[in-house]
This record gives sequence, C-alpha cells and structure tokens, in this order.
Amino acid sequence: MEENKKPKKIKRKLLDKYRLVILNENTFEERLSFKLTRLNVFVLSSLIAVFLITFTYLLIAYTPLREYIPGYSSTALKKQATELNYKTDSLQRVIAMNELYYTSIKKVLKGDVSASDFNKDSIVEAVRTEASEVDFAPILEDSILRDKVDKEDKYNLFESATSSTNFVLFPPANGTISEPYNLKEKHYAVDIVLAKDTPIKATADGIVIFAEWTVSTGYVIIIEHSYGLISVYKHNAALTKIQGDLVKAGEVIATAGNTGELSTGPHLHFELWNDGYPINPTNFIDFK
Repeated sequence: MEENKKPKKIKRKLLDKYRLVILNENTFEERLSFKLTRLNVFVLSSLIAVFLITFTYLLIAYTPLREYIPGYSSTALKKQATELNYKTDSLQRVIAMNELYYTSIKKVLKGDVSASDFNKDSIVEAVRTEASEVDFAPILEDSILRDKVDKEDKYNLFESATSSTNFVLFPPANGTISEPYNLKEKHYAVDIVLAKDTPIKATADGIVIFAEWTVSTGYVIIIEHSYGLISVYKHNAALTKIQGDLVKAGEVIATAGNTGELSTGPHLHFELWNDGYPINPTNFIDFK
C-alpha cells in the first residue's frame, strides 16, 4: 500500500495547480496571475535552457564573435599563418640551396677542388652516350617552324637583299645648322633650328628602340637601322611612335620642340652612330 502511494504522491505534486500572482505592493491590487504546475515549470525551464544553449552555440560557431572567446583563433590569422608557413618553407629551401652554392664557390676560390674528384673519361663517355640517344631527325612541327622563320628572315627589314651601297639616309628635317658636329668638344650631333611642331622624320627604315622623356634632353626617340646604324632625335615637343614600332624612311616620328634642360630654343638635336661610334651626319645627309 505504501509503495502504491508514493507514485501517486509524486504525480500529485507534479500536477497540483498553483497560482502565481503579481500584486501592487501599495494597494495589493492584482496585476497578473498565472496558473502553474510543477510539471509546466520544469518543461518551460527545460525548453528555455535548450533554446539558450542552441542560440549560444550558433552564435559562437557562425559569427565572428567566437574570435573574442579565449581558445578560438581568427580565420584571417589562420590564413596568414598558413601562407607564412609556406613562405618559410620556400625560404628555407632557397637558403639551403644558396648555402650549397656558396660552399661550392668557396671550394673553387680556395682551390680545395681536387682533380681526382673528376673522371674526364667518364664525363666524355656520358656526353657521348647522351648525344647518341638524341634523335636529331626533324619533326613535322619543327619543319613548319623552320619554313616560317626562313620566310620571315627573307622579308625582314634588317635582312633585305639591298646592299650597303644602295643604303640612303633622308634628312629628318630641313633647316639651318646652329651647332655642327664637333668631335673635340664631344658634340656628337648637329643642331638644326626649326619652328616649333615641325614634323621630324625617320632618316631610314628601322625599329624604335627607345621613346621616352628625359630631364636633360626632353622627349627622345632612338631608331635602330640596318648595317649597325642608330639615329637619335632629341628635344622633341612630342613623339608619335613608341618603343617597338617599325618605321619607314621619311615617316613622321616626332615634332620639333624645346624640351629638356639642355635646350635653348626650338631645334632638333640629331645624332648618328655606327657600330657604337659617332659619325658626322653632314657627311651623309644634306639638311638644306
């Protein structure tokens, strides 16, 4: 009998109804009242606890707030640490290779390399063996490429069939020479007085190897021609060609100006160089 009464007693305690009343302390007026049981309170408390735990887990797992909790690291920091780890590994390899290289250089400089370490016959035999294994027969792609290169060389600007005797230089501009070519004073050019924005023309066919602004000589353009000839045009107001452009003789490449610290008026500073040596332009060109 006593054992049957205990479950009933526990069930009655869980299901007994209670009233939670909220009163005004001064007037004892009833404001709110709730009918509760111990079972309802336990279930409601459990649901609130589960909700808070779930919400806290989601907040920590999927928001940046976890970075402020001790024990969690930033994703950006992890990425940086991984990149630094890779860079450190690469640097260690480079350092190891450099150390081996410097060690070899030191041995060579100090004369520590012994002739007995090298077997000349074995090296020669290895080279012969390696060369014998190479197939020198041209493949189809190689033959096509050779034909293409041959055609390009045939019609190349610098490999033309014309002889040097037929090579003619055209005046870049016509005007009065204010300062002639003077080898003693190291003036390796002729200065031609021109009106501003006068067209400057290429003296021969060639390719532009330099076209930039310089402080002392303003806009400068340099053209490489065939037979080792190079022409230089300085103090231009503007350039119409850029580095790498192919130009024809008489084609406008710039306009005359007064640019650069060394210029005293609108003119063209024109130089000719052959195989690294300056030559007098007036020996080949008539500027009148």
